[in-house]
Amino acid sequence: MQETTLLSSELVGSVLESAPDAMLIVDASGSILFANRQASKLFGYGGEEILGRSVESLLPQSFRELHVAHRQRYMKDGQVRPMGIGLDLHALRKDGAEIPVEISLSPIRDGGRTLVAAAIRDITDRKLIEKEIIAAREDAVRANQAKSRFLATASHDLRQPLQTLSLLNGALQRMAQDAHAREILSQQEHAIGAMSRLLNALLDISKLESGALRQEISDVTVAELFEGMRREFDDIARSKGLQLTIEPCRDQVRTDPSLVSQMLRNLVSNAIRYTPRGGVTLRCLHEQARVRIEVLDSGIGIRGDQLPHIFDEFYQAGVAANAAREGYGLGLSIVKRIVNLLDLRLDVQSEYGKGSKFSFELPASGGMTDVRAAPSMPATGVGRNASKPHILIVEDDEAVRRATLVLLRVSGYRVSAVGSLQEAVRLAEAHGDISLLVTDYHLEDGEDGMQVITSLRAILGPGLKTLLLTGDTSSTMRHLEHDGRLHVMSKPMNSRRFLELIDSLLAA
Repeated sequence: MQETTLLSSELVGSVLESAPDAMLIVDASGSILFANRQASKLFGYGGEEILGRSVESLLPQSFRELHVAHRQRYMKDGQVRPMGIGLDLHALRKDGAEIPVEISLSPIRDGGRTLVAAAIRDITDRKLIEKEIIAAREDAVRANQAKSRFLATASHDLRQPLQTLSLLNGALQRMAQDAHAREILSQQEHAIGAMSRLLNALLDISKLESGALRQEISDVTVAELFEGMRREFDDIARSKGLQLTIEPCRDQVRTDPSLVSQMLRNLVSNAIRYTPRGGVTLRCLHEQARVRIEVLDSGIGIRGDQLPHIFDEFYQAGVAANAAREGYGLGLSIVKRIVNLLDLRLDVQSEYGKGSKFSFELPASGGMTDVRAAPSMPATGVGRNASKPHILIVEDDEAVRRATLVLLRVSGYRVSAVGSLQEAVRLAEAHGDISLLVTDYHLEDGEDGMQVITSLRAILGPGLKTLLLTGDTSSTMRHLEHDGRLHVMSKPMNSRRFLELIDSLLAA
C-alpha cells in the first residue's frame, strides 16, 4: 500500500504566500487571519497591518452591511463558488481608491471551526479593455447606422442624376442617325444601367440595415406574386434563349407582398443570369399551414465550398476576382436580409454543373383562389407619332424635368412640364385635355406627388391616369401600387421601359 505524504503547514503557507492572486483567510467573525504579499500589495497595507482587520473594511461603505449577512450565511452552508455572480464587485484600498475585482470563495475546516479562503484578482486592466471594446463597437455601429441612414434618406437625390442621364440617353438614341453614334449611345445605356443596378442594390441594403423598411403584412395570392415575375422576366429569359416556366398556384399567403416580390425578383434574376441553357422554373408546394415557394434553374450550379459564401456582399460564385462581372454579387445578400426581416428560412440546394434550387416557406392565409393570370400590360399602344396626347410632367429637379420633356417630345407627345403643385394646378385649369400625369413623389417645400394627383383629379376628373416616379421604397409607396389608375415606377428608370409604360397607359 502506497504511503501518503502529508504536506507540512510551512509548505502550504509558502504556496499561499507565492500565489499570483491576493489570498485572504477569514474566520466566522470576519477577522482576517492570513493575507499573502499580493493581498498587502493590492490593498495597500504594509507587513502584517492587514491582519486582524474586519474583511468588511476592504469593501466600499455601501456594501459593508449587506456583506455581513452574506458572510454569515456562507459560513453555514458554504461551497466553492465565485462571489457576487452577475455583479460588478469592488474592493477598497487603504488610500480610499475603489478597484474592480473578481473573488472566489472556498470553505476551510480547521478543527472544529470553519474558515473561508478568498482569492481576489484585480481586473482593472480587463475592465478598461472591455470598456474600450464596447466603445469601439458602439462607434462602429453608430457609423454604420449613420451611413445607412444617409443612403436611405438621400436615395432620392442620389437617383436623380442617373435619372437625367438615362432620359437624355433615350432621347439621343431616338435622334441619332449615324451608326457609330448609335453604337456609342447603346454602350452608354449599358453603363447607365449598370450604375443604376448597383445604386439600387446598395440603397436596398442600406434601407434594410438602417431599419427604414418595416414589415407590412397582408394577404396576397401566390399567383399575383408569380405574375409580377412573369411580366418582368419573360422577355429577358426569352432573349437568352431560356424557358421561364411559372406553374399555376392557387394558394394564398400572409406576408409582406413587396418584400417577398423583391426576394423573388433577385432569385429569378440570379437564376437567369447563371443559366446558359435550359430554363428557370417558379413553383409553389402546399405543406399543411405553409406554402413553399421554389426557384429552380438548370444553370451552372454552385460548388459545395462556395455555398457558405453566396450571401456575402459582392461575392459571385464561379467568377474570378478580376473577371468581367454581369452583376455585383448583392442580390443574394439582399435576399438574406429580407429573409431575416420576415423571420423566414431560405434553403439552398445545388449540384455543380446541373443547377440550383432556392426555396422558402410562407404562412398560408387559408383558402384557394382561381388561377387566372393577370393580363400582361401591352408592350405597345398608342403610336408615338400617331395622335399626340398631352402629358403633364411635375418634377422639381430642373435637369430631370428637362430630360423627361426632351424624351417625350422626341417620342411624339405634346408635353407640358412644371416644377410645383401650384404650377400644375394652374396648367390643369387652363388645359383640360391632359391625358396623363407624370409626377415625381418628392417635391420641394414638403409637397409630394400624391397631393398633385389629388388636386389634379379634382380638376380633371377622378379617371386621370397617373404615373408616379419615385426613389422612395417606404411602406407608404408600396401601398400606392394597388390603385388601378395609379402606376408607380422606381427611379432610376430605363428610358425604353418608361416609354413602353407611357404607351400602355395611354392605350388602356
